[in-house]
Amino acid sequence: MFKRDTKKREKIKIRVRKKIFGTTERPRLSVYRSLNQIYAQIIDDTTGKTLVAASSLSKEILDEVKKTSGKVSKSKLVGALIAKKALENNITTVVFDRNGFRYHGRIKAVADGAREGGLKF
Repeated sequence: MFKRDTKKREKIKIRVRKKIFGTTERPRLSVYRSLNQIYAQIIDDTTGKTLVAASSLSKEILDEVKKTSGKVSKSKLVGALIAKKALENNITTVVFDRNGFRYHGRIKAVADGAREGGLKF
């Protein structure tokens, strides 16, 4: 990413975060994508704590990630994993935070995987 693109995304992120706030009843599902990996975490903004986290480097899905080809399919696996971990911690509904990224491709795949896993947003 170029410096210009990063600054643009940061501005969009600030604009989005003004509207989105994770509570204890409905925490925030934040997604970050780097060039090769994808990270997702569920955050309670009232206490400032991360409740659940998953990434394409997580040990639980590392074997499956290696078998799949393509970043979008990796992202769907991460979405399913975050949903599974969230349901284990009695989290059923979340607010989706795309973190300034456009809602398509890998970001959308994480959201779809989480929805298929049982999360509501």
